[in-house]
This record gives sequence, structure tokens and C-alpha cells, in this order.
Amino acid sequence: MDKRPDASTFGPYQDSYTPVLSWGDLLVRGAVEVPERDVFVFPDTRRTYLSMTERSTEVARSLRAMGVGPGDHVGILMPNCIEFLEVWFAISFLGAVCVPINARFKARELGYVIENGDLVALLTSDIVEQHTDYVDLLHEALPGLSTASDPLDLHLEAAPRLRGAVMMGDSSRVGFCDRARFEALASRVEPAEVHELRRRVAIRDTAVIFYTSGTTSMPKGCLLDHETLFRVGYNTGLRMELQNGCRMFDPLPLFHTAATQPMVAVLEARGTYISMTHFEAGAALELIRSERVTSMFTAFPIIAQALLNHESSSPSDLGDVAVTFNVAPPDALIAMQERMPSTVQVTGFGMTETGGSVVLTSPSEPVETRLASEGAHFPGMEIVIKDVESGKRLAAGERGEICIRGPQVFKGYFKAPEKNAESFDAEGFFLTGDLGMLDDEGRLHYLGRAKDMLKVGGENVAAIEIESFLSTHPAVSIAQVVGVPDDRYVEVPAAFIELKPGHTATEEEIIAFCDGEMARFKVPRYVRFVSEWPMSATKVQKFKLRDVIVAEWAS
Repeated sequence: MDKRPDASTFGPYQDSYTPVLSWGDLLVRGAVEVPERDVFVFPDTRRTYLSMTERSTEVARSLRAMGVGPGDHVGILMPNCIEFLEVWFAISFLGAVCVPINARFKARELGYVIENGDLVALLTSDIVEQHTDYVDLLHEALPGLSTASDPLDLHLEAAPRLRGAVMMGDSSRVGFCDRARFEALASRVEPAEVHELRRRVAIRDTAVIFYTSGTTSMPKGCLLDHETLFRVGYNTGLRMELQNGCRMFDPLPLFHTAATQPMVAVLEARGTYISMTHFEAGAALELIRSERVTSMFTAFPIIAQALLNHESSSPSDLGDVAVTFNVAPPDALIAMQERMPSTVQVTGFGMTETGGSVVLTSPSEPVETRLASEGAHFPGMEIVIKDVESGKRLAAGERGEICIRGPQVFKGYFKAPEKNAESFDAEGFFLTGDLGMLDDEGRLHYLGRAKDMLKVGGENVAAIEIESFLSTHPAVSIAQVVGVPDDRYVEVPAAFIELKPGHTATEEEIIAFCDGEMARFKVPRYVRFVSEWPMSATKVQKFKLRDVIVAEWAS
């Protein structure tokens, strides 16, 4: 029988003389310094720093018994839940790389990420979220999984590196090692082995691969190291002026930097991170009240406005919330700020490739400064504006492409050398594809997208990804996708289609063709059929396509 470990079992956390800690060390430090303080709270579950470290150690022992070690890629496909975080910290303890998979992906996207990401193990849950059964999706994505004789000795043509699939829920499902068998594996590995591996993790080791849409036909894996995760979270805590023991509410997906960024800020403040599996505004307001939330990271208008507009909402609900982070146009931010008299709202700018924000405003700034720009760059980061065509640096007040350099910038896209070559310039700046300008005080003002990308409810969506799939429809000759304004999601996809001669299709048929084959936020909301395209010398002028939809609304 294993002896229950105390804090001394874990040993010292990485390099106590440097402020930069690995993902796993952030948790272990809390287990040593504030062991009985809550670190994670969900509506029906909570963990202290010590109990979370103990539980993640047990999961790491089981993963180690499966053969997972430093540098291996391990996937997580789950909704927000405590098991997601237990597994993630366990992966980090072993020096392995976490691949948190977008829970909205469909089978086609899942199969690609699992194979492209070189996953050796995959852990999922039997929690059904928004009618999504992850096991059914994985059976569809990975032919042969549902008939595998041993889920810990897989040999799948669709994912040749995948050795094991584990069910972290309460059920037993075909193709997956059940929880009881998985947990029994821990007896083969001593806790000391896990924490010896943890102490060897270097801050520049890859910590996570986030798959994000870009200007390619499928999502790209962004390689982020421990230092990037730490720096963005550390600087977020400073800018948001988080206090020791802060209690932050963040309902955003754990597979997104909108979770990792504030989570590190909370761990650095030895605070408590509060989330939920299914976001529902009424339940969220009750959680905010009962847990005495002091800060929020709602990030996107769809979440913040749902809280403010709920029938049970009142100004007193946010009475303990000192600061909240949201991203929206200045007018929308000001309107929301007026409805939160006791809460100071801040904003920022960032992306997956930088682990989240690289600029952020602060509560101590006046409202006209705090909400009119995205803020000044974080320490150690450089932001310049360059001409899109020539690459020349532009002066304050001039509009161009936002270019970023510094320790928060990702290592590159996984297995994509050509994409990496075009994403960085000769000076080592990452070319974001976003337009902006710097004012005389060095504050960044975001002005939209330069690349052919959409931003749907905070999710990057590559127009070419949707276009590529639409082109597989037997009636479609040419497809072009643009983003059009939306009150709820900021913008949503609209598809313009030229049909093949002699073929017919309807808007409903095209939408149904996409539905179920890609994440719901990528499915076109509008479909228009054209026979001629607005052209420049060589390209379709997509802004004119967008104007077609906007003009329809105005008529």
C-alpha cells in the first residue's frame, strides 16, 4: 500500500533562484507553501494545492507505467473538468508534452491532430457536452480503435505512434483502458521517479502544442515552452494587479490559451482558479457569488454579455470582483464597463503563437486609456509595426502589420518548416497577420486582420480550411469564405459559391453538408451563390463579398 505523501515527498521545485517555473513546478510550489488552499474549483469538485499535486502524481505514475516519458506527446480530449487538469499536470511532471485538443473538433479534424501531433497516448472522458460523445467521435476518427484487442497496445494505421487510449470517466468503453485498470498501473512506478523527472524539466522545453487554425487547410500545432506559458501568466497577473490568494473565474475552454494565461497568473499568486464544465450564465453567477470571486477572465463578449444580460443578474453579483479581462471594440468595452460599476475592465491583444496576450492594460489606468487601446507590451517583448508589402518599420501612428519578437513567441509550427519560414522575417519577428498601429506612448491599437482569417467567438478560423472542405461538395466549383459581423460572436463565416455547370444546391444543403464535418463555429452561417466574382488584377476582392451581406441587412 502506498504511503500518503506529504509536501517533502515532492522535493524542491525547479531552481528556487529564478522566477521562471515550469508548468508542473507552479503547482508543486503551491503544495509546499499553501498546501490546504484551494487551487481549482468546479461546481461539484474542488482540489487543494496539496491534493491536486498528489492526484497528478498518481496519474503521472500510471502514464509512466504506460511508457510515457520526457518529450512524448500526450493528448487530452475532454470538456472542462478536474480530470483534464490532473492529466495535464501529470504530463508535465514527466517532462512530456501536452496536446490539449479542441473539444469542438469533429472526426476529420481529430484524426488529423492525433496523427500529425505524434500522440503516443490519448486520454478522454465520458462526459457528454453539448450532445458530443467523445468516444463515438474517436471511433470515427480512428478506424480500428473500436475493435482493438488491447487499448494499451494499439496498432492503428490512422495514428501509427498512438500506443494507448484511456477513459478517465466512470464507464467502460470499447477501445479504451478503463479508469480502474489505468489507476492500477500506478503501483508499478514510485512517486520519486515521477518527481525526479519533473525536476529535470527545463523552462525552454516544449510544454504544450496548441492546434490553432491558420492560413492552411487544417489546424497547425503551435509549440509553446514552459517559459512562454510562465511569462504570459506572470505578466498578466502584474497588469491585472492580482493579489495573493486571488480567486479568479474563467469558464473558457481548457484547450485554449484563454485558460492557460490566467491560470498561470492565478498559480503565481497562489490563488484559486474557478471554472465550470458547461457555461450557463445563471449557474455562473451563482458560482461567482458563492465562491467570492475577486477577478474574472471572461475574455469574449459572448461570455461577459451573457452574465450581464441574464434575468437574475444584478450589480451586486460582481460586488467582490475587482477586475475583469475582456476583448472587444472600444465602444463595446465602454458599454460593458458602465454596467459593472464596482469592477474595473481591462483589455489586451495576443494569440496562440504568443501563449496569449503580449500587451494588456491595467486597472490603475484611466478608462479612456484602459479601453481605447490594447495596452503596452509586456517586459522583454518587442512590438513593431511594419509595412505589409515592403517589411519596412513604420513610425508611431502609421498602420501596418503587427510584428512581435521576444521570449513569449512560440518555437514554431510543428512539422511545418515552410510555414515557419514564411512566418518570421529576417530580424526574427513573428509576422502576426494582424493590422495595428502604435501611438506616441507605445500603446498598441488593433485594427483587424491582414491574413485571410476570421475570428469567431475568440476562435481563429482559416477561410481556406472551410473553402477546401466546401470544394469537396459535388456541386461546388469555387468557394470563397469571408467573415461578416455578428452581435454574439463578433464575426461568423459566410460562403460564396460558384456551382459547376448543370448542378444545383441550396443554402440549406451546403450548411448541412458542413454540419457535423467540422467544428460548429466553422460552419458557414450564410451561403450565397454567384456566377461572377469581384476581382482585382489577380485575386477575388473578398471585402466586396462581405459588403454584399452587409448591404442585404441594410436594405
